[in-house]
Amino acid sequence: MKALFRKKSLTALMEQTKDKEHSLKRVLGPLNLTLLGIGGIIGAGIFVLTGQAAAQYAGPAIVLSFIISAVGCAFAGLCYAEFASMIPVAGSAYTYSYATIGELLAWIIGWDLILEYLFGAASVSVGWSGYVVSFLRDFGVNIPAALSSAPFAFDHVAGWTSTGAVFNLPAVLIIALVTGLLVVGIQESATVNDFAVFAKITVVILFIVFGVSYINAANWHPFMPANTGTFGQFGWSGVFRGAGVIFFAYIGFDAVSTVAQEARNPQKDMPIGILASLAVCTVLYIAVALVLTGIVSYKELLVPDPIAVGVNAAGPGLFWLRKFIKIGAIAGLSSVMLVLLLGQPRIFYAMSMDGLLPPLFSKVHPKFRTPYVTTIATGVVAALLGGFFPIGALAEMVSIGTLLAFAIVCASIIVLRRTHADLPRPFRTPWVPLVPALGVLITVVQMLFLPWATWLRLIVWMALGIAIYFFYGRHHSKLAAIKADAWNK
Repeated sequence: MKALFRKKSLTALMEQTKDKEHSLKRVLGPLNLTLLGIGGIIGAGIFVLTGQAAAQYAGPAIVLSFIISAVGCAFAGLCYAEFASMIPVAGSAYTYSYATIGELLAWIIGWDLILEYLFGAASVSVGWSGYVVSFLRDFGVNIPAALSSAPFAFDHVAGWTSTGAVFNLPAVLIIALVTGLLVVGIQESATVNDFAVFAKITVVILFIVFGVSYINAANWHPFMPANTGTFGQFGWSGVFRGAGVIFFAYIGFDAVSTVAQEARNPQKDMPIGILASLAVCTVLYIAVALVLTGIVSYKELLVPDPIAVGVNAAGPGLFWLRKFIKIGAIAGLSSVMLVLLLGQPRIFYAMSMDGLLPPLFSKVHPKFRTPYVTTIATGVVAALLGGFFPIGALAEMVSIGTLLAFAIVCASIIVLRRTHADLPRPFRTPWVPLVPALGVLITVVQMLFLPWATWLRLIVWMALGIAIYFFYGRHHSKLAAIKADAWNK
């Protein structure tokens, strides 16, 4: 039992970054990191899930769902900022957990992050496909539904059903394109992301500024539709379920922490990137949710492109904005996929460097200095998920994985303050243990409001991960090898 909770020392973590054979290129500054966070956050949350969560769970009160999620994210973001400034290495919450609460829980969080990033990229690719299909249709180019939809649909009443489609071709193609870009290099990927972020923020601000004058206050009544009699469908239970579902929209700042080993001055720049991106995006999310549900009835928003529906509902006065909205959504969702597909291979990289996954997972390209094997593998699996499964089922998996990761990070800060009280902290989470405890509470409550089917899929995923750890990870752990050598000597 003791071996399951062995911890990696912070000294060992920092020494790991000096390994030239497996080193990553440090090229990212505070602006890059902030834009990387915004690139990951502003995307499916605004362009897809806002409408879907409003239509199915909360109505106009989806605004309250965003505020609840933002509060939980703020607490988690403060905890992430402290960790990222103390332990500026690749791996995000996995690495932080390994240094504070032991190997088994680090493996669990690492396996959970795979769920978060892999399924996140897949679900965003489905939203991207919806906007691209709609955009091309404006020019008379029609992609048949058989090649632009998932062959399976899912809801919590009927379960899984067949749609008659073959697979979602645009979703597969965009994952392949982004994967290729990430193999070429982190600097090139960050540059592309910067342009995409500016494009989508411009479009979001245009929608807010010009959409305000088209708000019909009658669409906000009732602001919180009465519960239908089913838990999670409107009323306060719907608001909390909506918060749990759209929590997926906030995972971008988490992805910032995965590139700590590629930041030029991580102790200073990582907290800036995490907290600045979270603050900007929270304000934009709330504003868009208010404008969208004010322009059009929430009942009409269960579509792949709700912002475009809002522009159409405003009438001819906003038709000029329609194509810009779609271009911004396409650029925005592209940057989200870039951030998520960038983060996932670096989780694999960190776990492989610790021996918990095979050495192939930490192989770095000799020219590009990127973890190209895991980048390609991640891209292939994400493309298959995006091509064959609907966005609703994928997004719920991402949300529960993200919530679990944030809860563990918040709890780890409390542990770290007790076990490593004297370590230098360039950034300190305020009011410990209150802030991290509230972070744990809010994230766990949101998890409890998610549907049982989502919990079941999480349990199956975690069972698979624990099996891999006991059959491979614990036997090949580098910490285990170090302790065995010490014992033999």
